[in-house]
Amino acid sequence: MPLQALPGFRDFFPEEFALRAHIFDAMRRVARRYGFEEYDGPPLEALELYTDKSGDEIIGQLYSFADKGGRDVALRPEMTPTLARMVAERANGLKKPIRWFSIPQLFRYERQQRGRLREHFQLNCDLIGEPGPLGDAEVIALAVDVMRALGLTATDVRVRLSDRRLLAVLLEEAGIGTARQALAFQALDKLGRSEYGPRRKALHEAGATDDAIAALESLPSITTWADLETRFPAAAGAGAPLRRTMDALDAMGLGDFVDLDLTIVRGLAYYTGTVFELFDAQRSLRAICGGGRYDNLLDRIGGVDLPALGFGMGDVVLGELLKERGVAPKAPASAEVFLVTATPEDRPAVLKLAHELRDSGIRVEYSLADDKIGKQMKLADARGARMAVVVGPDERARGAVVLKDLRTGAQQEVSMETLADAVRNLMGQGR
Repeated sequence: MPLQALPGFRDFFPEEFALRAHIFDAMRRVARRYGFEEYDGPPLEALELYTDKSGDEIIGQLYSFADKGGRDVALRPEMTPTLARMVAERANGLKKPIRWFSIPQLFRYERQQRGRLREHFQLNCDLIGEPGPLGDAEVIALAVDVMRALGLTATDVRVRLSDRRLLAVLLEEAGIGTARQALAFQALDKLGRSEYGPRRKALHEAGATDDAIAALESLPSITTWADLETRFPAAAGAGAPLRRTMDALDAMGLGDFVDLDLTIVRGLAYYTGTVFELFDAQRSLRAICGGGRYDNLLDRIGGVDLPALGFGMGDVVLGELLKERGVAPKAPASAEVFLVTATPEDRPAVLKLAHELRDSGIRVEYSLADDKIGKQMKLADARGARMAVVVGPDERARGAVVLKDLRTGAQQEVSMETLADAVRNLMGQGR
């Protein structure tokens, strides 16, 4: 039986790799436009780095083992603990705010489903040392601009935005109470899904009244500030930071992408303020991106007391969305120019021209065997080459070649000295 990739892991054949490279290129271009610097860490870390943050229960989700030195280690399931460790190491020497991004490959031993594998790549962008709402707007805008760079619009993707500080005050006004806040967040996170029933029951058993739970269940209907001020007037003031964030996004021209959605809490307990998720507009896929403010986390796992916020954007769901919307790129041709050797005596000239064209930045291929011209032209077509350059005895004697446009069939004789310029001109005409 032939060996295959492990369940939940992917092979990237050239066409799949082209999509991955396209996504990574957009991520890097946009992050750098926002002044973010790229970093990375080791894919294998001490197990303790993850259990300190998430508890021993996370071990069942990890690829963990004892290495040959007897150390308990794990393949990284997320990037934030590594980020915290690295920032803590140089915190005093780093100019604030810190703008860092990374595109690590992450590993979790989870049940596979659409949009979730056991490995994936993820854009992580984190802004550290800035407590204000403009920092929140900056990070959200970066996430939106990655979507725009990939050809997606506000009709394709939506940012669902909330704030845990506002939600805490809302729940207090609704009668949930501080003691039951964690249970209320858990219930709100599952509202509208099959998992909500048990969460609602737990909240009710903890003492929440039917009226309080009804108020919680009404939060999805609040989609504007006017709705909020009408329904929960005492709590509306707590939304000032979130409102400033949304106003900043409006000023950037990105307001059309953003929805106020008070059901967004993010399942992780370490979020302390603004929280957001980015979904496809049709809601047929898992979240593309999620993040928020985590002002206490770096202190907890790295011993550095700095406010921070960030997001993670996975490549699996994003790749599916690009395919669904018809904006995934086709794999580029492996060669732009195919050099055709008419006779064995033309081989040295072909080798010289191939090297010169490659030095000028043009992707070039030629047959490595003494094949007939017809077979060479078939290979050129299979490679998707835009043009063929035929080197034959007569042309070579004149210091020339025949340049053929494989799209139109037009051909011309050009000198070997000007071939690179002629190729570039022809490629420019086809764009």
